[in-house]
Amino acid sequence: MVGDYAWDVLIRTNTALLPGGDTFGEVQLAPGGSAANAAVWAARCGLPATFVGKVGRDRFGSLAEDDLRNEGVEAYLVRTDAQLTGSVAVWIDHTGQRSMVSGKGADHALFPQELPRPLLATAEHLYLSAWALFDDPPRAAACEAARLVRDAGGTVSLDPGSFQMIEAMGVETFLDVTRSLRVQVLFPNVDEAAALSGTSDPAGMAERLARLYPEALIALKLDAEGAFLLEPDGTATAIPPQVNRLVDATGAGDAFAGAFLSRWLRGVDAAEAARFAVEVSEWVIQHVGARPPQDAELRRVLDAASLA
Repeated sequence: MVGDYAWDVLIRTNTALLPGGDTFGEVQLAPGGSAANAAVWAARCGLPATFVGKVGRDRFGSLAEDDLRNEGVEAYLVRTDAQLTGSVAVWIDHTGQRSMVSGKGADHALFPQELPRPLLATAEHLYLSAWALFDDPPRAAACEAARLVRDAGGTVSLDPGSFQMIEAMGVETFLDVTRSLRVQVLFPNVDEAAALSGTSDPAGMAERLARLYPEALIALKLDAEGAFLLEPDGTATAIPPQVNRLVDATGAGDAFAGAFLSRWLRGVDAAEAARFAVEVSEWVIQHVGARPPQDAELRRVLDAASLA
């Protein structure tokens, strides 16, 4: 994974936020960043994962290195004095929905010359979050990483990241940038798929995206409705949810991507990989934060899907 590592400041209330007023709630500091989250979830699900990114030469940068090591993720971190390690403010309302304000820290300052080229040239697969594409830097670095992996025979997947940022960048510009990556898997959520496709039903969105990204398997994340897959050969599969107990939606899409890749890249068919990914992401939304500490229930899910 190449992209963002950031620390999430999670602010959760049990009542509606009061503009101009005060309320009690929970405030936590938790590791995050879309690409880093996906790397951690791939590793938790048994797939060896390496994260490439940039952090500040500060305490949070050191904590990032410790965090990835503790999660079993190999880390290639560029350290800089010019920017602080990235941070994100995440407000979680009483319904479990979240709003985010992303600061531009070191994670937004990765340059192509800072990439570990020999490492990328040996990668089987590269996962990118579009948070590495909305601005330049780090866009040039992300695109160069994709080229290095593709040229060496690897594959690329992409999470479109944010429908608001897609619209701010411009849909056509976003499509120009991302279609040049020649992705093999696309992980949009409903809002991102609607922004890119101009349609609203899952099958229609997936079909439109398949025409825009003709090499890609479309893994459409449907929140409480599970997922919808459209494979390059035209096979469509709806993956229903098993539970819907939303506490915090933060990081559920990253967990889906990491879990899906942990199976699909090891030869599991796409539908089965998506069923596993839905189960993992459903566990995530029942907890606070993008990657809550593992418990017995998650270990049961992972053990049940373990690969020999």
